[in-house]
Amino acid sequence: MGWITEDLIRRNAEHNDCVIFSLEELSLHQQEIERLEHIDKWCRDLKILYLQNNLIGKIENVSKLKKLEYLNLALNNIEKIENLEGCEELAKLDLTVNFIGELSSIKTLKHNIHLKELFLMGNPCATFNHYREFVVATLPQLKWLDGKEIEPSERIKALQDYSVIEPQIREQEKDHCLKRSKLKEEAQRKHQEEDKNEDERSNPGSDGHWYTDINATLSSLESKDHLQAPDMQEYNTKKLDESEDDLEFWNKPCLFTPESRLETLRHMEKQRKNQEKLSEKKKVKPPRILITGNGNALNVNEPKYMDTSLIDVDVQPTYVRVMIKGKPFQLVLPAEVRPDSSSAKRSQTTGHLVICMPKVGEVITGGQQAFKSMKTTSDKSREQTNARSKHMEKLEVDPSKHSFPDVTNIVQEKKHTPRRRSEPKVIPSEEDPTFEDNPDVPPLI
Repeated sequence: MGWITEDLIRRNAEHNDCVIFSLEELSLHQQEIERLEHIDKWCRDLKILYLQNNLIGKIENVSKLKKLEYLNLALNNIEKIENLEGCEELAKLDLTVNFIGELSSIKTLKHNIHLKELFLMGNPCATFNHYREFVVATLPQLKWLDGKEIEPSERIKALQDYSVIEPQIREQEKDHCLKRSKLKEEAQRKHQEEDKNEDERSNPGSDGHWYTDINATLSSLESKDHLQAPDMQEYNTKKLDESEDDLEFWNKPCLFTPESRLETLRHMEKQRKNQEKLSEKKKVKPPRILITGNGNALNVNEPKYMDTSLIDVDVQPTYVRVMIKGKPFQLVLPAEVRPDSSSAKRSQTTGHLVICMPKVGEVITGGQQAFKSMKTTSDKSREQTNARSKHMEKLEVDPSKHSFPDVTNIVQEKKHTPRRRSEPKVIPSEEDPTFEDNPDVPPLI
């Protein structure tokens, strides 16, 4: 059974920062709620309230929700419309698939002058003759009924026939009430019989006492070493019986009534509790054997999460054990070590755990080898970079084959040819046979 609690409302008020007093919309559907309570005190500013698919049997404790505009109570166990007069702003009411048989109870909605939409489909009253005409004539403020708009002509006709329709509705209500009273008595009697059967199962003796078979007790005491098989057989027998009862329950035909819905809920709760009890009775996993009865240590390793705060290292002369979250990793050592001189260190970057265990009679010169793996990734990358810079490889290219551009000759400069100087004219001497002295020519300086 579900209850409306403050914690439940806060969990469904995340859109309002879990503040409930200023909530304007609240959804509490499919919570197995059987009673409507506390909402009118904690959430007075509600405008929209979803309560569909629960087990609510009565409309109550909502009269103080003055701002409520939409109330959804579909798929519940409501049999009568009541206690909605205080919802002054109510404009839409959804009562689909309930158990409303008193159709005359809709007269209480006359005070909700803003009510425009009403849903009553799926209720016993929706099968009454002249059901729609009665509702249309009773609630003049209504604009939509079961998703269908009410025409003015339909309302006029319903008002004209109201005096004839009302007695017929009363008769059908009486018939429905008689049937419901018989179904309630039958359901109550059936419930009492089931409780009686439960008591008989829990107390097998006729006078309510348990009786013990001495022979069976002696035989069980003699077979102490074979207790596991009977326990498993009993567990399997109970499981088989419960599965047969469950199958019988779901295959049993029944009427769709509020009592049948409650019975289904109780059956599901019972199955859930039995399942929890059976899971508790299951065989507990035995503890891991780390050392045999002869005192010999075993190699053991279980999956674990490497968390430094949960690591416990235990070094012994012949073995080493690392416990992480209660799960062991144990190794047998090939030689005897000195636990008092051992050390354990873990890298904060790589997470590697290094355990140094000196052998008995061995002198430790240095722990460089042990801490090689403790180097950080940054140190390794720095060393690799230095090694690359030392051994720089160059690409060799045959200079005879000009397969790459000559950078020095990208911009070719123009070759400046030196200007020829005019050679001084050689003055021929008079001894030259070709010399001819022309007096008209001025002498050369």
